[in-house]
Amino acid sequence: MLYFSRGSKTDVITSVDLKQILAETFAKLGMRKKVLAIPPDFTRFHSFAGLLTEMSWEYYGEKLTDILPALGTHVAMSDTEIKTMFGKTPQSLFRVHDWRNDIVTVGEVPSEFVKEQTNGKVDYKWPAQVNKLLVNGGFDLILSIGQVVPHEVIGMANYNKNIFVGTGGVEGINKSHFVGAAYGMENIMGRADNPVRRILNYASDNFTKHLPILYIQTVVGKDDTGKLVVRGIYIGNDIECFNRAAELSLEVNFKMLDKPLKKVVVYLDPSEFKSTWLGNKSIYRTRMAIADDGELIVLAPGLKEFGEDKQIDALIRKYGYVNTPKILELTEKNDDLKNNLSATAHLIHGSTEGRFNVTYCPGNLTEQEIRQVNFNYAPLNEMITKYNPETLKDGYNTVDGENIFYISNPALGLWAFRDRFTH
Repeated sequence: MLYFSRGSKTDVITSVDLKQILAETFAKLGMRKKVLAIPPDFTRFHSFAGLLTEMSWEYYGEKLTDILPALGTHVAMSDTEIKTMFGKTPQSLFRVHDWRNDIVTVGEVPSEFVKEQTNGKVDYKWPAQVNKLLVNGGFDLILSIGQVVPHEVIGMANYNKNIFVGTGGVEGINKSHFVGAAYGMENIMGRADNPVRRILNYASDNFTKHLPILYIQTVVGKDDTGKLVVRGIYIGNDIECFNRAAELSLEVNFKMLDKPLKKVVVYLDPSEFKSTWLGNKSIYRTRMAIADDGELIVLAPGLKEFGEDKQIDALIRKYGYVNTPKILELTEKNDDLKNNLSATAHLIHGSTEGRFNVTYCPGNLTEQEIRQVNFNYAPLNEMITKYNPETLKDGYNTVDGENIFYISNPALGLWAFRDRFTH
């Protein structure tokens, strides 16, 4: 059921609007005794989910007993990050999702279904796993709050990904990431309907209908001054709210280009991007826009590691970003990759397949570390002086007579050359 739907490419939904929308929607639901909120973590700071979570707490008060950020494989949020993102919401309400230990399997998607959806590229059962708090916590309302935006693993982020990946377990996360990589990232990005989403939808339809999940989905864009604004908000307990949000997100967040880009410069906010696990959005979201033999320069002042999970960090350092056939061969021969398929998927996603070049400019990793994983390296100070984020504007710029395309935050969109994308 769709409880609320509002949005357009030009709409600006203010914080006052959001508070009223939530209050009216929650009133329709009737009395609730125990509420769980599942917002994203700090890596989705710009989603407005922090504000919506704070507003939900203000509405429900002591009945909102737990907040479980959808960490997936990410590290736990710090107290500072919680305060910055969630405002006055009490820190005592926050729980840490442990993707290795705090998991229950609520069902399995049959291998026949997975094989059919992936055109035979993957043939295994997919376990639908969630944090045990969702199942055993006794909640009569679970608020799944987040932003719909183009995504490399599942086409369009959020909806039941927030549940099955954000609060998912090792096997479920590993196998879902691998499905997306095996099927082909460029066949998935920007598409709300794809094999990974269909697998999660099967799980929702068959294994979690008994859970009182309400999805609160935002679409976020930039106004004429560059300020982030909410363009749409959709609230419901089934896929309709996601589909509406995804449709608007393509209008707001997807930039179709008439010609491929020779040089792209991406800035990674140091408060948001500390690993290539996240920072490689600079590659994922621009790969369909970059010309053959083009260059991507990644300004990454906060970069200090490759994977936020220690095991995955070690695997990235060990094998590096190489082409898909090589990674699949290595996975077949090595148990450490075979048992960590999300790492395999990530290494596939981070490869350019030899088509263009990536130069990382890290704040807290050495040249040796960057080159070890098969990226090019350039000194941050030198490159951030030349390509100054404070003076560049999103889109086309001229620097020292050279034409470049600048992106201030790759997490907010998807860019593609028209001939490489057929929606």
